[in-house]
Amino acid sequence: QVQLAESGGGLVQPGGSLRLSCASSGSFFSIITMGWFRQAPGKQRELVAAITTGGMTNYADVVEGRFTISRDNAKNTVYLQMNSLKPDDTAVYSCNTNYKRREGGPRFQAWGQGTQVTVSS
Repeated sequence: QVQLAESGGGLVQPGGSLRLSCASSGSFFSIITMGWFRQAPGKQRELVAAITTGGMTNYADVVEGRFTISRDNAKNTVYLQMNSLKPDDTAVYSCNTNYKRREGGPRFQAWGQGTQVTVSS
């Protein structure tokens, strides 16, 4: 199984920046995609950004141009650089990964426990 360890959340003023990190560990054959989701109070969880092993990225429209997702395949770590943060970005951010336990096997998902990001003056 894969375990995900997130770090980097906190309190920041509007217009500020934060960088989230998520490191994968455990037993797996390959990591396929890694991404970040977020859930604000009273709202559904939504995809923020995702990245494949090959570096293809996908962003939610509301963060396009402000957030950048990247990954270090050697370290099985994904990063989310968040700039020009807005109060609406306040949420619990959770790391997600799709992975395989063996070659040709099915995909599995793993989730981190989440890290709070609060944007407020």
